[in-house]
Amino acid sequence: MKRVWWIVLAVVVLIAGWTVGQYNGLVGINEDVNGKWAQVDTQLQRRSDLIPNLVNTVKGYAAHEEGIFTNVAEARAKLAGAQTVGEAAEADGELTQALGRLFAIAENYPLLKANENFRALQDELAGTENRIATARRDYNGSVQAYNARIRTFPTNVVAGVFGFDEREYFRAAEGAQTPPTVQF
Repeated sequence: MKRVWWIVLAVVVLIAGWTVGQYNGLVGINEDVNGKWAQVDTQLQRRSDLIPNLVNTVKGYAAHEEGIFTNVAEARAKLAGAQTVGEAAEADGELTQALGRLFAIAENYPLLKANENFRALQDELAGTENRIATARRDYNGSVQAYNARIRTFPTNVVAGVFGFDEREYFRAAEGAQTPPTVQF
């Protein structure tokens, strides 16, 4: 009888150890997703910080294009107020389209294109766009690994018990694949 208790105790200890290991692994991968999202958010903020300088530079040359500046400002504000990954993706798409129109307008002003400040800002924004794309890719890869792990048996049991829910991918907003239309 004593031997049975030792066997039961050993099984309980093994199950408890396995559960703790699975839980800790889920915490680690969940924090990885959080960290990757923070990188996306940081790059979106960097772009948002550059935009007023870019807009003010272009405004000096294209004062009559007020609608474009309003669209950029509204899209920037929407991105700053985004609360979820989906809202951020939608606002990001709108901002990308508004910036595309802004750069298209800049093409009509040769002196603006030659302006050092404008070129420097444009280069910074292009670099930031690349950083954003990289951060999004890393975030989505992390979300994919996390979601696969919490759905895999038997880890899904631990994930369900401890409330590890599926995470949302960063997806482009509807119409983001279509280049902005610029009319003069």
